[in-house]
Amino acid sequence: MSSESHISFSKERLTALPTPEAGKRATYHDTKIQGLQLRVSFTGVKTFSVYRRMKGGQPERVTLGRFPTMTVEQARKQATVINAEIEAGANPAAVRRAIREEPIFAEMLAEMLEKKKKRDGSPISERTKKDYLDTARLHMVAIANSKLSHINRSEVKAIHSKVSKKSARQADKAVAIISSVFNYATDHEHFSGTNPAIRIQKNMVVSRDRFAQATELPYLFAAIGESSLSDFFLLALLTGARRSNVQAMAWRDLDLMARVWRIEMTKNGTPQNVTLSPEAVAALKARKLTTGTSPFVFPGEGKTGHLVEPKKAWAAVLLRASLRRLLDHLGGLGKLSAKERKQADQQITTAPAAAEKHYRSIAAVLKIDSALYDMTDLRIHDLRRTLGSWQAKTGASLAIIGKSLNHKTHQATAIYARLDLDPVRQSVETATQAMLEAAGVKQTASVVLISNQSRK
Repeated sequence: MSSESHISFSKERLTALPTPEAGKRATYHDTKIQGLQLRVSFTGVKTFSVYRRMKGGQPERVTLGRFPTMTVEQARKQATVINAEIEAGANPAAVRRAIREEPIFAEMLAEMLEKKKKRDGSPISERTKKDYLDTARLHMVAIANSKLSHINRSEVKAIHSKVSKKSARQADKAVAIISSVFNYATDHEHFSGTNPAIRIQKNMVVSRDRFAQATELPYLFAAIGESSLSDFFLLALLTGARRSNVQAMAWRDLDLMARVWRIEMTKNGTPQNVTLSPEAVAALKARKLTTGTSPFVFPGEGKTGHLVEPKKAWAAVLLRASLRRLLDHLGGLGKLSAKERKQADQQITTAPAAAEKHYRSIAAVLKIDSALYDMTDLRIHDLRRTLGSWQAKTGASLAIIGKSLNHKTHQATAIYARLDLDPVRQSVETATQAMLEAAGVKQTASVVLISNQSRK
């Protein structure tokens, strides 16, 4: 065999290989991995294979895949696996079967979501499954149909780099999901190689500290009062609970006399006692009159039985709040008469999209900074942060804030365990009163009226 046929495989060298004469085929041998070959046909097709003698002395060829669809790195990884199996005494049929039966990434992700358990032993939630699958659909198309041993680190880094241009958090999440799939595959003996997603540098993400400011609260409360999900947003704000927990709030977990909501399991894997302010209790009592026989405070028509997705309603709340804040600003500048303001308020109710386009264009012409009125960057989760922030503003300690919001940190967990609900209740109620005063809502009955406006 000519020394010219023994080369160190690389993309550049294999791409530059000449095409044999008609009717002939050339074979090249990798100098790094035993038995790894590339055969080039006279039609230009280049195919990786492993050619080895089995334990009994009989030579066998195991076809791997075509170059460049299969990369040199992938071929070397697969050849290494085959060599190990041959050395262990496996026959060619077993080797071929192992290659054929190795799962692709999409299959492994689906199995992981079906069988993986959380730390408390419960299955992964439907919401988490959807989130993982949506992330995979958007960002992992390049590896979805690849066998696990064919996915290399450079491909994962490419995914991270591409997604980072749009969202640093999404990029890091995509890599974390890929890593989880490979860890699961390793744990269940579907994969024995190196996880290609490990030690990929995460993006530097600035922690979000957005919460409703005092100047925003009047507009926010007014817009919430007009929403079809006014009770939901109000209770999310007054309890500081996570959105998923508020959505699944059940009557059996509420003790309105003791003013406590018992959450059996939260996102961080622990139960939580949520203290209920008088305003929250009043809203819940009013809510009870509207839910019929449903076990949930916020019934839904889907298979969960409770509210699942409040994003559209929240977007409508923020749009109304932002536009009314802009209208007040325009009025203060003398750019809006009383009659025009009345017409604008009506348009916000009947045609919010048209109102937004019209008044944002006016603001642009007047060079009004959107930061002076735009609240559309406020997320539902920021309602939870809003309560905590107002607790801090009214003098609550970090330990009490952590207890009320069920934060879990190694340093403060022991402190939280020694706290009872009395100081937490005082802090929550003080923060609630401060928010209501800032919003111009000072009486408990007024909160009930807010939550009942959508049912008039």
